[in-house]
Amino acid sequence: MERGMGRAGMAFSAFAVAAGAIMYWAVTSHGTGFRISTVGVILMIVGGVGFVASGIIFAVSRHPDASRDRTFDREATDAQGGQTTTMHEEVHH
Repeated sequence: MERGMGRAGMAFSAFAVAAGAIMYWAVTSHGTGFRISTVGVILMIVGGVGFVASGIIFAVSRHPDASRDRTFDREATDAQGGQTTTMHEEVHH
């Protein structure tokens, strides 16, 4: 997971909450069958849920692995099944 996606999601969610709050409390126009305040409430709810979800994604992506050191042992055989190559790789962070 990328850390940037969590931050971008949090920023977008905060923007949605702010836009919803403006639509709910600051806009006073009245139309027939369409209420701006209802759209504002929906934006605030969706923005809040998105903010929480993005926060969880951001928090999970920042957790370091239990051990950053990894060892890989690989073995490859050529297409004819004859020659085998073995590779040992250690990665230290």
